[in-house]
Amino acid sequence: MITITQEAADKVKELIESQDHGHDKSKVGIRVYVKGGGCSGFEQGLSLDEARENDWVFESNGVKVFADPASYRFLKDVEIRYERGKMSEGFKINNPNIKSTCGCGESFEPKDSDPSENK
Repeated sequence: MITITQEAADKVKELIESQDHGHDKSKVGIRVYVKGGGCSGFEQGLSLDEARENDWVFESNGVKVFADPASYRFLKDVEIRYERGKMSEGFKINNPNIKSTCGCGESFEPKDSDPSENK
């Protein structure tokens, strides 16, 4: 399951309301994804989107959360937070499935790094 904290959910709702997606806003949520790239092999990210065929779909704190099956393999038990610091603020993905990250923190090596095996 993918969860989102209340503060992150409130920020997602604010972003959905502030943007014109050309779609029914009640269908829009946050997509969590993993893609190949970066110095450690994979990158994870977030975007506003609607559910697609075969997506894993969750609801957490009133926000729809989507992940495609290939990404979900690396996103089990992820928590999405919104953090505010002295110099920056933004979404943070707390992913317990990460073995290591690169020096810049943008990419990761998963604990189970064989992407051809789909659990």
